[in-house]
Amino acid sequence: MLVMTIQIKCFQEIIDIGYRVYHSYELPWFRTLSWYFLVCVNYFFYGETLAEYFGALVQREEPLQFLVRYHRFISFAVYLAGFCMFVLSLVKKHYRLQFYMFAWTHVTLLIVVTQSHLVIQNLFEGMIWFLVPVSIVICNDIMAYLFGFFFGRTPLIKLSPKKTWEGFIGGFFGTLVFGFILAYLLAQFQYFVCPVEYNSETNRFTAECEPSDIFVMHEYTLPFTVQSILRWKTVTIYPYQIHSVALSTFGSLIGPFGGFFASGFKRAFKIKDFADTIPGHGGIMDRFDCQYLMATFTHVYIASFIRGPNPSKVLQQLLVLQPEQQLSIFNAMRDRLRDRGILPPAATEAM
Repeated sequence: MLVMTIQIKCFQEIIDIGYRVYHSYELPWFRTLSWYFLVCVNYFFYGETLAEYFGALVQREEPLQFLVRYHRFISFAVYLAGFCMFVLSLVKKHYRLQFYMFAWTHVTLLIVVTQSHLVIQNLFEGMIWFLVPVSIVICNDIMAYLFGFFFGRTPLIKLSPKKTWEGFIGGFFGTLVFGFILAYLLAQFQYFVCPVEYNSETNRFTAECEPSDIFVMHEYTLPFTVQSILRWKTVTIYPYQIHSVALSTFGSLIGPFGGFFASGFKRAFKIKDFADTIPGHGGIMDRFDCQYLMATFTHVYIASFIRGPNPSKVLQQLLVLQPEQQLSIFNAMRDRLRDRGILPPAATEAM
């Protein structure tokens, strides 16, 4: 609900800028259509997420089974209704302006809603994949400000005249240390590292599991040069702390470019802030310009280097199949395990 609330507010702020810039208040249906498309896209993404992660719950409710089975068709039909409404709302002498706003709405949906969906995906992998990246961006912002305030001399980029190289570099090293320590603290707690799953036996959502290898202490041998400096041969840490270094590196080197992008956007339309929601800070989008970029990287990082096959999700997909299809898969798996010598012959005969 928190992610949804922030997403809606960011969408509102960007759409309102479009209305002000293009003076499109008098265009028929356009404000309504913008929010309609927001609902459509959220229905599509959140429906996909619920079907993927809570398939066992869906199987218990007949209406939900129908919605899941035809989810993409329903989503497409709902979007097409909005598309047709847009075409019917076209007004002579305002065609170009209306298409400007149509494109503005869809680019905003791409930037805000799609990346909010990735935030939700990260959350379901475990709370730690949400808290650490978010905290890294906040820490980098603070560290860059402090180092820039006390040591800043060299301008970094013209889009943000107050940013300095000293703040940028100091923020990088400060964020690395912060991310490493925060990862150590959170990796100790099952609540933060376990993915959310639906337990069909207890009819509850849980975050309980046997922690994966990246959340179990490992001993690593340090390089010889490091050994000579620190006088240590080995170090015992969570593998996730190493991943946190990668996240911190991105958040402090590439993440700020989300802020630079937002600065360029505001300069292009001659506005100081996206809104005045937070006194002294501007709008919600002013605070989350880097967070969306960080969320996208985190999702890609998990998919590329962390996530493996999830037995619970595979089981949920199998439960959707017809009984004869389930039996066919069962027989194939039984023969496969028997051929590999994993399943004893006596067990095969019993089956």
